[in-house]
Order: sequence, then structure tokens, then C-alpha cells
Amino acid sequence: MQLNKDIFFSVLFSGDLEISPCNENMQERILQFGEGNFLRAFFDYFIDILNEQGLFSGSIVVVQPIKQGLVGVLEAQEGLYTVLLRGLENQVPVVKKRLVTGISRSIDPYADYQKYMAQAKSESLRFVVSNTTESGITFSETDKLTDEPPSSFPGKVTVLLYERFKFFNGDKTKGFIFIPCELIDNSGDKLLETVLQCAENWRLPEAFINWIKEANYFTNTLVDRIVTGYPKDEAEELNKDLGYEDKLLTTGEIFRFFAIEAKGAAAAELSQAFPFKKAGIDAVITDNVTPYKLRKVRILNGAHTMSVLAAFLSGKETVGEMMDDPLFKAYLRKGIFKEIIPTLDLEKADLESFAESVFDRFANPYIKHYLLNIALNSISKFKVRVLPSIIEYHERTGQLPEVLTLSFAALIAFYKTDKANDDAEILAFFKAARAENDAASLVQSVCGRSDYWGTDLNSLPGFAEKVTGFLADIDKMGMKAVVEKVTADD
Repeated sequence: MQLNKDIFFSVLFSGDLEISPCNENMQERILQFGEGNFLRAFFDYFIDILNEQGLFSGSIVVVQPIKQGLVGVLEAQEGLYTVLLRGLENQVPVVKKRLVTGISRSIDPYADYQKYMAQAKSESLRFVVSNTTESGITFSETDKLTDEPPSSFPGKVTVLLYERFKFFNGDKTKGFIFIPCELIDNSGDKLLETVLQCAENWRLPEAFINWIKEANYFTNTLVDRIVTGYPKDEAEELNKDLGYEDKLLTTGEIFRFFAIEAKGAAAAELSQAFPFKKAGIDAVITDNVTPYKLRKVRILNGAHTMSVLAAFLSGKETVGEMMDDPLFKAYLRKGIFKEIIPTLDLEKADLESFAESVFDRFANPYIKHYLLNIALNSISKFKVRVLPSIIEYHERTGQLPEVLTLSFAALIAFYKTDKANDDAEILAFFKAARAENDAASLVQSVCGRSDYWGTDLNSLPGFAEKVTGFLADIDKMGMKAVVEKVTADD
């Protein structure tokens, strides 16, 4: 049986499946660009919880942003789909299943452009959510106002806003609050910039351009949840357990965090519309999302980058194998709690709570992360995720952090192998450097690549010497023995 609203009523009281009442009379308050796995297991999942608790009482109209998509499947399932979340909470396995009911309609603007443009006239739509991939928020010079629809996401937004501006005669109360969830820095600022580019490129009226700026609000966001998507290898068994066939079944981890950056009246409206904390959802409306970005990049992403190369060189293949080894758990704990957290300025309890969740996330038995996959492009990752913590730690303490400095030596040791996968120029540099230089010269050469690191690391007092010592130990003792040495005092 394929999932639809007839089946909804048959499973309404079934077992451990969480279901929000399917209220077809709710106002359509959200226009969503993107029908992929991430938004359905993240933002739409949150809205479903809010609706279940009577805290939002609004539905979502989904727009397919590219020509190929899932709107046809959504329509066949009448907007219903299942989210299966699996992971650890405080080291205890947890499985949650929810039948999400918050999508009222779905629109393919390529198949019915007028249906899409009709959303500009909606009195109830107020919020616009999107996830159109990192490349979605880009300006297209070839888009035209007369395209049905324009190819780019910003182009589609601009034509919709222009129609709304005209229909409501420039009423400044009829703008939208945009919540773009694309994985780029300052996504709201970028979306506003590209929408204005479209409007100017099409020579639209100055009054409309002013209305975009004054009547609409573009938020920056941080999204954090691993969504693994449709479980192809398990689908038959999972659908049998559910009691229906769900072609949109999507899986993800238990952990979630959402931050929306807004100020003034927009912040007040968002806080009232989306009382996440009251619903038990880990999300914040804040006037500055940057500390939360730093927390994620330095602790979560930084922990990955500082550990996976050392683990691989110690014979591990997956993050799960790494987390099964008490030595590497101790290595991670020292690096995160004693070296990374002291460089960040959020409340210590908040940072430590987030750090503890990282251990649950890394040890999640339902997600298999291969170390070599995470090691892809490690040079650029190290620059963003780990190096700032090393520099900040030195500035604050006058010392070099042991684990993080060792992770730089592990990076060099890894790039001495044939397993590194990076830009061709970087691989060529390491091949030449390791063939011609001894350990000290190799480290000095690597540290001197300011085009890699944004600075000459030979100028960081004692850093090159300490890295050289670690690299010599790795060559002599092996990676695991050096990790043991560094964590022995903990």
C-alpha cells in the first residue's frame, strides 16, 4: 500500500510511529523552495512538531526549484512522508519514527507556472524557506523576467516578489521573511544580493527595489543535522515494518540544531511564530549566528579533521572503528575539551554540552563514515577547522596545543602516502617535498605555504619545531604510539 491520507487514518494510532493530526484547514504560512531529503527531515520535521503541539498551526507549500524533482511523488502521497531518525543520546541507542503531515500542496513551476505565480497573491504566506544546494543562490545573467520560470532560484524569487509587489500595490506589510537553509556563509545576505542583481539586471522599478529592501527580511542561518536520505538497502524491510510503502522515506541522525539570525521586529515575529524551545527543539533565534557557526566548525568539523588522519594512519577505516578505540576517544576528548573549547567565547556549559553530543554523533552505529572520504581535501579543511584553534590557543596561553599540533604532523604524514586526495597542485607539491627534504626541511616547507594556510606558520613560535618532533616520532614509533604518548597524561 502506497502512503496516502487513507492510510494515514489506518496508522494514526499504530505503535511507535509519531503522527501529528492531519489538519487540512491550517493556513498556508510557509512557501518552501526545495523538496529534498534535508528540508523534509529538518525544517519540515520541526514544523510538524510545532503543529502537533498547537504552537504554529500552519502548513507548507513546496516549490520544486529545478526541472527534475520529487513533486510528482509528493502529490501521489498527498504531501505525506516518514522520517526515521537513529542515533545515540547519552550513549544510548534511540530510534524515532514520524509521519510528517505539514505539507499542504506542492508545485512544479516548470509544469504549471501560473500556479506558482499565484502564490504571490496569497494573504497567508509569510515565510519563505529554501535549500537549493550550495550552488542554488547564484546570479544568472541569462535569466529574463519573461521566462516561465527563470532558471535560477534567485530569479524565481524575484519574479514572485515583483508579482506580489504589483498585486498588493507596494504594501510594505506584504513582504516575506526569508529563511534560506543553504550551506553557505551568510545565506540570507547572499540571497538578497542576488535578488537585487536580478531586479537591477531586468531594470525593474526603483520603487520595487526599495520594497525588496524595506518590506522583506533575509535571515542568515546555521543548520546542523546529518540526513542520510532514502535508505535504499533497508527500504523493503522498513516499509514492511511501517505497514505502507513510502517512496519519500528519509533517514537521519537524532541530533539537530538550527540557528536563525534576525534583529528587531523580524526577530520578535520569528520568535513568536516558531517557539522552538517550547516545543523541545534545539533551535535559537539570535542577533548573531557567528558564535554558533564557530562552535560547529571548530568543535564538530574540527574534531573530524584533527582525528581522522591519525586514526587512518593507526589502521582504522571508519569513524565508528575510531570511536570503538578508547585511545582515540581520549585523544578527541583532550583535543576538544582542553584545546578547542578554551578558544571559544560561548558559555562553557553550552560548549561542553555540544561537545558531548559530538561523541554520540561520531559513534552513531547507523551511519558509516569512511575516514578516507572525510580526508578529502584535508588541506583546505585544516585551514578552516583546526588552524584557527591552534593560533587562538597560542594567543591566549602562550603555549601550543598538543593534540592539535600533532594533528598537523599527522596531516603531513598522511600526505606523504599515496592515499591523499586533493588538488593536483597540492599533491604534486607534497610528492616533490617528501622526495627531496628531510623531516625538518619538509615541515618548514609545508609551514611556509601561506597560500595554503593564509599565513607563514614558520612565524608561529615553536610550531615548526614541535611538528618536526612529532613527525620524527611518527616515522620512528608509528602513529598510534605517538597518540598514546600525547594522551598519556590525561
